[in-house]
Amino acid sequence: MKNPLRFARSASVALVASVTLAFAMPAQAQVDFSGQTVEWWIPFSEGGGSDVWARFYAPYLSESLPGNPNVIIRNVPGGGSITGTNEFVARAAPDGLSIIGTSGSTQFPYLLGDSRVRYEYADLEPVLVSPTGGVVYIPASLGVADASELGKLEGTQLVYASQGATSLDLVPMLAFEVLGLDVRHVFGMTGRGDGRLAFERGEATIDYQTSSAYLTNVVPLVEAGEAVPLFSYGVLDSLGNVQRDPTFPDIPHFVEAYEMMHGEAPSGVAFDAYMAFFGSGFAAQKPVMLPKGTPPEIVETYRRAFADAVANPDLQAAKGDILGEYDQAVYDDVAGLYEVATTIDPEAREWVRNYLSENHNVTLD
Repeated sequence: MKNPLRFARSASVALVASVTLAFAMPAQAQVDFSGQTVEWWIPFSEGGGSDVWARFYAPYLSESLPGNPNVIIRNVPGGGSITGTNEFVARAAPDGLSIIGTSGSTQFPYLLGDSRVRYEYADLEPVLVSPTGGVVYIPASLGVADASELGKLEGTQLVYASQGATSLDLVPMLAFEVLGLDVRHVFGMTGRGDGRLAFERGEATIDYQTSSAYLTNVVPLVEAGEAVPLFSYGVLDSLGNVQRDPTFPDIPHFVEAYEMMHGEAPSGVAFDAYMAFFGSGFAAQKPVMLPKGTPPEIVETYRRAFADAVANPDLQAAKGDILGEYDQAVYDDVAGLYEVATTIDPEAREWVRNYLSENHNVTLD
């Protein structure tokens, strides 16, 4: 299903991108990073998902950039990634020697209008977008065989072990709200691993895990007859259409699950809000950007470098659980998915803010 929020301009974006590419390519030869060091800012601590992702990409990016500069990771944690991103926008020079990689945890405060945010995504220059996936599942003891039997859950209160109302767990929260499920969110989990353990202990009765964690830790529960997958969040193609997750082609995506339950496609402001945060948290979770004012020839150099890095047979052979089976957005595919990750309809934003305030006592001002 097509994202109703932000792909109306996809054709014009692609046209502008192709024209920009045509004019920028001759200047690319002027860019040479020989003997220099590129700092890849990550506004999270070492060892987290974004840090691992950047460190995986770094040697391939170094190999693909002209002059093969040293690419180092600069971790600037704090404020749930707001601190480092604010600092990057304020300090990074537009000379091609500083890039930043953020995640849904950085995009969500921006989309929600958090007053601590000092970064404007529209001013940055995206050169790569990496997606990820997730699967929602329940205990087999509830007697629901698959998404086609979601209606059986009406009148049943489910329990979800959450990391927080404005964390990535906002995506399942909105999914459950749109579906019409009665879910009590218990906050305080330090990670999705804690949520899974709560599920295994019987304290939580609905959960989701990201793709790699689902394959490793939940598939054995499914095979043992203890858990039932309901839906994946799915992925977005370059035109904004929701497609099945390539890692889980036999599991319906969220929109399909909604249609199975309600007999029609989802619509309305709550669904628009879900799509915005699903896009930012999963379908376009990790963008890489250059600072505002970076010359077009440097932007083009990075576009080409990331495209070459993604196509590198060594990267493809080694990507494993780091990138999964998801297509990495490069060149013309970047603009649409970046827009997904970083824009939201004002009405949808206001709906989410009101929902969080009224239902979970979350104040963002």
